[in-house]
Amino acid sequence: QVQLAESGGGLVQPGGSLRLSCAASGRTFNSYVMAWFRQGPGKERGFVASIDRGFNSVYTDAVKGRFTISRDNARTLVYLQMNSLKPEDTAIYYCAAASVGTFRADNYAYWGQGTQVTVAS
Repeated sequence: QVQLAESGGGLVQPGGSLRLSCAASGRTFNSYVMAWFRQGPGKERGFVASIDRGFNSVYTDAVKGRFTISRDNARTLVYLQMNSLKPEDTAIYYCAAASVGTFRADNYAYWGQGTQVTVAS
């Protein structure tokens, strides 16, 4: 079992940057695919990025070239570096873990509580 806790959200101006962190508990962290999802106002929860055991990453088209996902297996941490932020990136960002990663939220068994990111001037 894995417990996840996100941090690093906040208010940032358009064009700014934020780095989200996800702290994971559990000795099997290395075996999980880790992902970030987000849910904007009035929207469904959607895939942002994932990183697998081999450090291969996948991104949704809306964030390619602006966001970078990474993981530190020794410290059981996952990061989402977000650059060139836009107002449409405003959402609650969730960290998630799965044995087999896909774009589908219902494939992920473990979730954090979420952290709010607001992009506004």
